[in-house]
Amino acid sequence: MNKVVLLGRLTRDPEVRYTDGGTSIARYTLAVDRKFKREGEPDADFINCVSFGKSAEFAEKYFKQGTKIAITGRIQTGSYTNKDGQKVYTTDVVIEEQEFAESKSSGSDSGYQQSQRPVPSQAAGDGFINIPEGLDEELPFS
Repeated sequence: MNKVVLLGRLTRDPEVRYTDGGTSIARYTLAVDRKFKREGEPDADFINCVSFGKSAEFAEKYFKQGTKIAITGRIQTGSYTNKDGQKVYTTDVVIEEQEFAESKSSGSDSGYQQSQRPVPSQAAGDGFINIPEGLDEELPFS
């Protein structure tokens, strides 16, 4: 089984490109804190991520440098020959699911913008959330 679950912050805004067929591809790097920190060693790992289609469009619209997100996906390795004729090996996480991991109010002062998340319905107590009027146009799914 090839399954990855990560929680971290974007190191930069997603880089989005489009194929000739119009498919969007978003690439971003996630800084993931290490659980155990040793002196002289890095405190985080920097994981390259890639998403396609609607997920890429969502990342382009809502994700900014410093945004804390949770992702699930799979590891994919590859290689290519660079312009100097050297073989370069790559490792990416291909995104299957991605979501915000904190609300705007609890975020750091990184200056990123995200939609305000609805809060669970207190009256109903059914575990569902109330979606404010007009928000459905911004949702990444139908």
